Amino acid sequence: MGLDALKTTDIIEVMENFLEKRRPPEEIRDKLDISYKIIDQSIFIFEIRPRWNKPEEQMHIEIAKATYVKNKDIWKVYWKRADLKWHPYDPPTVKTLHEFTETVNNDEYGCFWG
Repeated sequence: MGLDALKTTDIIEVMENFLEKRRPPEEIRDKLDISYKIIDQSIFIFEIRPRWNKPEEQMHIEIAKATYVKNKDIWKVYWKRADLKWHPYDPPTVKTLHEFTETVNNDEYGCFWG
């Protein structure tokens, strides 16, 4: 089941603020950019870059995920490892989406941004 409309509005506001601070300069966004998508109760942050062998095609590389757990009112935080599977991050949960974006932005262990 997806997120309700009020929660989705809050998510968009938090994520747009995150992107405003984190996106690369406009002049290089055709080579590297970031964005997000909402699927069901999860938010995915991903990089957008040209495919190495077909530069006219864009690749979306997922780097972070937060899944809302309604009955506990928490967000579970994940990162995508080289095995292309989602793994719990440390801390594995946060109370707010803003905490999630701060965790991704700070990237204490170098999991999201390398």
